[in-house]
Amino acid sequence: MDRINMTIPELHHGKKIREFLKDQMKLSSRLIKRSAMDGRIHVNGGRVRLDYILREGDEIDVLLDAEEVQHIEPEDIPIEVIYEDASMLVLSKDPGMVVHPTKSYQSGTLANAAIHHFRAKGEPTIVRLVSRLDMDTSGLIILAKNQFIHSRMSDLMQEDKVDKWYLSVVRGDFPDDIERIDLPIFRDPDGPYQRVIDERGQRSITEVSVLERANGYSLLRLKLLTGRTHQIRVHLSHLGFPVLGDTLYGTGSDMISRQALHAHELMFSHPMTGDNLDLKAPLKQDMAELLKKIGFRTEA
Repeated sequence: MDRINMTIPELHHGKKIREFLKDQMKLSSRLIKRSAMDGRIHVNGGRVRLDYILREGDEIDVLLDAEEVQHIEPEDIPIEVIYEDASMLVLSKDPGMVVHPTKSYQSGTLANAAIHHFRAKGEPTIVRLVSRLDMDTSGLIILAKNQFIHSRMSDLMQEDKVDKWYLSVVRGDFPDDIERIDLPIFRDPDGPYQRVIDERGQRSITEVSVLERANGYSLLRLKLLTGRTHQIRVHLSHLGFPVLGDTLYGTGSDMISRQALHAHELMFSHPMTGDNLDLKAPLKQDMAELLKKIGFRTEA
């Protein structure tokens, strides 16, 4: 069971424990309330109320896990673990895999595989997705192992403190002078899934660099500065360089059976340890073979 344990310094003497947990520990109001109701907040070994006044030297102990139920069946599906500790699990998702069960996909999802992984390790945690990917986009996905980490990682995402890079192949010679795409994205009122460039939409920013050009194709490295649905695919398609194989915003390809888009790298500060993490997911086999078919020298 994960926990937060710390000794109160003089700076926070006289504060209510509710204020300390919210302002200093960055716990959500909901998590604080639930933890208090479940008796999971202790000071100096004893349970306390949320109006308890802290004193210098107090030992705070907050148990982060409660008994939780999630109706996702564990399935023994191979997964590629990039990073794991007591707080989080970072996987490299395969293309064609749905992240979470839906009416159309009730099994075979990343969540089914993650639950099996947790149970095999004897961990009672449920699936808490910090990030998501489209079914046919491969690469890095973060799962939190407790409510605190999920809340803190979600905050880091909202504060743009998680750097996200993707690799993509497009048809044509992408120009060097386009290094930043700043175009608003709006949900297409005429389509259930599509997004379009429209002034009514949310500001959306993608940074682009060309890694290599070969035989009429470009290999791009893209950094998301915002996280809109289909952002990279919409931005590149609008500029006339749709992601290769993207049938929603471009056309299919006989060289790859899905969009050639891979969540390649994540950089962020670990919310528990403060360590700077730089996590990379190698290309999946189909994209690695695509680069060879085209004649790119780059290996990722």
